[in-house]
Amino acid sequence: MTRTEERDAHWMGRALELARRGVALAHPNPMVGAVLVKNGRVVGEGFHAFDCRKHAEIIAIERAGRAARGATLYVNLEPCCTTGRTGPCTTAILAAGVQRVVAAMEDPNPAVAGRGFRQLRRAGVKVEAGIRRAEAQSLNEAFARWIRTGRPLVTLKSAMTLDGRIASPVGSVTWITSAASRKEVQRLRHEADALLTGIGTVLADDPRMTDRTGEPRRRPLLRVIVDSRLRLPPGSKIVKSAKRDVLVFTTHQPDSPRARRLRRAGVEVMHLRARHGHVALDDVVRELGRREILNVLFEAGGELNGAALEAGIVDKVILFYAPKFLGSGGVPVARMRPRSLDQLPSLMNQALLRFGPDFALVGYFRDVFAPGGEAARRNQVAGERMGTL
Repeated sequence: MTRTEERDAHWMGRALELARRGVALAHPNPMVGAVLVKNGRVVGEGFHAFDCRKHAEIIAIERAGRAARGATLYVNLEPCCTTGRTGPCTTAILAAGVQRVVAAMEDPNPAVAGRGFRQLRRAGVKVEAGIRRAEAQSLNEAFARWIRTGRPLVTLKSAMTLDGRIASPVGSVTWITSAASRKEVQRLRHEADALLTGIGTVLADDPRMTDRTGEPRRRPLLRVIVDSRLRLPPGSKIVKSAKRDVLVFTTHQPDSPRARRLRRAGVEVMHLRARHGHVALDDVVRELGRREILNVLFEAGGELNGAALEAGIVDKVILFYAPKFLGSGGVPVARMRPRSLDQLPSLMNQALLRFGPDFALVGYFRDVFAPGGEAARRNQVAGERMGTL
């Protein structure tokens, strides 16, 4: 690596650090950080938060003032070239006299996707892309999934023993994984737009399904329950704490006394078609995408986990393993119909992470940066890095 490459990687690290400050604040836009550097020092920097309206590049330019002229702009995502809630970042970059732009990745939004780079290059700005690309893609993978397909990134998370058991057959209040793993789960919840589980988990554990990090977020975590027969108890913790942030998908009649009672308690009840007697999970994902939910964290039991995997709606898995064995009587992570080995989907881009005494396996079933179809085209609205904004 040359000295220039080392310097670029260093300042891109700062841009990524700033971008991460937009977790739960930039939604439904991507997380972006920008750093303006001149003569080896920072002259302006910023990150995007949706309620602030201004993009990271604009904040950095405004803070730099005249010092932006001749500077290098480091940004983790290609500058936008369209007009929406704000003007194009490319226009502001040119007006400020920025000499060089270093970006980590191309914008996955088909409305931009390379056009910003081309516009800057035509105007004589030196543009380089790809510095720390993998980190930048990981940061905005949910946005990429949504903007290209109209569907949220669905991450199946589970905690289990080494023999793949998520609970004992008689139930237990004892945590399987360590405090370090549970802290990471709260971080994952904070990053998510929606937390989804099944009625079986609610009846067994009576969870609140909340983000307990204490960190700010612009929208409350949407708590989603798949409940085909609408068995959700009105006295459950999740219903008692509902503040228009609980959504139940059911095949039950939407005007039944049970449905009306839940609605009076502040729960939204939505009827979906049945598939083999259960809520069609593909319709669940499609509806969440329509609501501009970009990131769904799936925390369910063996039955719903298995149904989700068989339905092919899972994009990513995060499996936390504790160094323990439970035995054959335990509840498996997923109940699925038997398949031959050549029919089993394989995880891509696997990684192992340590959390205290536990480890977590992270992997993907699909490339979330793959182009979408008509849904992605519908999401193209001139203006922001995200359709509809």
